[in-house]
Amino acid sequence: MPENDLDLETERMLDAAMAGLTPHQALVKASLAEAANVAERAAAIEKNRERALRLLAAIEKSQSQQ
Repeated sequence: MPENDLDLETERMLDAAMAGLTPHQALVKASLAEAANVAERAAAIEKNRERALRLLAAIEKSQSQQ
């Protein structure tokens, strides 16, 4: 495969991977996705913490009644 064909093929694959976005747009999109993922994880951690506290309260209550 000639060097020029390889460059064109590489450019096509890069364009496809970036879904037609500019490098700046791709970076912003990835950054926003990461921020959303961080927020989702923080919400899940908080929800699990609340569940654990409710479970602990229920356990303590059941032990105090015995």
